[in-house]
Amino acid sequence: MKPLGGGWDELLGGLFSDERYLKIREFLKNEYCTHTVYPDMYDLYNCFRYTSLNSLKAVILGQDPYHEPNQAHGLCFSVRRGVPLPPSLLNIYKEIENDLGIKEPNCGELTKWANEGVLLLNTTLTVREHLANSHSKCGWAWFTDSVIKLISENCENVVFILWGGNARSKAPLIDTKKHLILQCAHPSPLSAYNGFFGCKHFSKTNDYLISRGKQPIDWDLNKADG
Repeated sequence: MKPLGGGWDELLGGLFSDERYLKIREFLKNEYCTHTVYPDMYDLYNCFRYTSLNSLKAVILGQDPYHEPNQAHGLCFSVRRGVPLPPSLLNIYKEIENDLGIKEPNCGELTKWANEGVLLLNTTLTVREHLANSHSKCGWAWFTDSVIKLISENCENVVFILWGGNARSKAPLIDTKKHLILQCAHPSPLSAYNGFFGCKHFSKTNDYLISRGKQPIDWDLNKADG
């Protein structure tokens, strides 16, 4: 595997040499050879490659990647340019507009947020085509739980944004004396009206960052330059 850069290799090196990770790797070798798996293997760790550790301001936790063609590219909730916006992402955009007055963009690629210091981490990093949660039992939960704990232990003043039951179950991994946790319902159309709409997590994130002497995140994707 190519180095991740941005300080992640030093932080996560122990995970990549762990027996449990080596088992995940063997599982993936077979899956990529025998099935269609998303994201592409070269995009698997994009969340780390786009967001350096020393620029980290916030972590948004997703569940598993989109499982339809041309969608997933290694950043939770994000889809490549030109791909129709998934319903959950549309609801995220609606909440940003309600919270910050930012007009809904027509692109679903969130690399600008990643470059701003938002780690867009799925709790499961791969999936078979058309089969949601198909890789949820292969060991990724151990890996991403470990990532969350390492960030909590080694960083300060990070905002952890937890939407939905899967993400909220990770709250005990985070030291609330050092970090802020924001949690509510998932932005899915099935649950967005149960607490996601009106959560104001985007302005609350920036308020916290400013209070800690950090630059706020520019959530406006209409400024994305590609």
